[in-house]
Amino acid sequence: MQKIVLVLVLLLSGAGSSAAAEPRPDSVRVWNELALAAVRATRATDADAARTYAMLNVAIYDAVNGLSGPARAHALIPGPGPRGADPRAAAVAAAHGILVGLDPARTERYDTQLSADLAVLRPGHQRDAGVRWGTEVAHRVVAARSDDGSVPVQSEPAGSGPGVFRAEWSGVQYRTVRPFAVADPAAYVPGPPPALDSLDYAAAFAEVALLGDASIPAPDKLATFQYWSVPTGTSQPAGEWVKIALTVSHDLSLPASARLLALLTMTLADTTIPTVGTKFTYRHWRPATAIREADTDANPWTQPNPGWNPRAGSVGGTPEYPSGHSSYSGAAATVLAGFFCTDDIRFTHTTDTAPGGQARTYPSFSAAATEAGRSRVFGGQHFEFSNQAGLAIGRGVATEVLATHLLKRHGPTHHGHCPL
Repeated sequence: MQKIVLVLVLLLSGAGSSAAAEPRPDSVRVWNELALAAVRATRATDADAARTYAMLNVAIYDAVNGLSGPARAHALIPGPGPRGADPRAAAVAAAHGILVGLDPARTERYDTQLSADLAVLRPGHQRDAGVRWGTEVAHRVVAARSDDGSVPVQSEPAGSGPGVFRAEWSGVQYRTVRPFAVADPAAYVPGPPPALDSLDYAAAFAEVALLGDASIPAPDKLATFQYWSVPTGTSQPAGEWVKIALTVSHDLSLPASARLLALLTMTLADTTIPTVGTKFTYRHWRPATAIREADTDANPWTQPNPGWNPRAGSVGGTPEYPSGHSSYSGAAATVLAGFFCTDDIRFTHTTDTAPGGQARTYPSFSAAATEAGRSRVFGGQHFEFSNQAGLAIGRGVATEVLATHLLKRHGPTHHGHCPL
């Protein structure tokens, strides 16, 4: 039944038009999987990972879209490309150029994949023109993002006192990095977390003190935390949603899949900005510190527990408010539901950190995002108000991107007849 619903949705949205009759090339999947592997191998931060995925998919989208009229607005590099050029050659050449530019240590691997991809295409002028155009797009994307503010790495010093995150943390330059799609990322920075002496804070405190307590056996909650933990050395939270997008988009044409991945990854990258900005602005302490030092918060409804440890096994390496995992999940679930014009698409997924490699099946994108956010409370890493703030940041960024980017040049929305 879900399969039938998805096909009907694609037909209504225009993604299931005559272009979908051709078998979907593997290029979007193959090159995104290479990007996932690069993020793991380089131990990229969550912010750097999201930027990598966005650069890759923006280049693929602009390379393909630039050869179709272009039918839709460009993401970063405007067309048109050369008339008659092969869009499949353009897509793989663009992907190759991005990954070589960002991850030169694995150039040989990328060269090998490019050769294999081109070998299955008919040689001649069309293929060669596609390669030239895709390579040009990649070089222009790399150049355009070279001064986006993602380097040099900046840090916020360690803090002290009630409510304040204690450790120095790096990556704060991402609070002012140039966005891919949204007009003003600062518009999505929420107000402050609940005051330390408030009842709302005490309620969230009590919840995480119980659900996230490492001393209380709860195998289900530990497994859920571990499933969504995806720390450094994995594909990172953004990468898990790239994997989900690849799973649910297997029937799309090359232009449609390129558009989906571009919308998704631009949104994920731009979600980083207000997430880091919020952490930097409020510098809120993690539950472990809050619970151990509750005698300093001036709240009569919180009790200190100096021996309390989070189920996750660590305090957390950045300020607590908001949950970055929640931000990325709220953003991705909103883009996917918007693209397919329905949230209720069932899928099965295995994260990089799934205990025992055990897959989980979800009835909708929002269900997965909800679980991902709650997992941070189960791990004792975040308060629920930070989960909710993160989800709201992600949804806000996604809504703007869907409404304003990669739109048809003729027609009200990028969904065709599907409402936003």
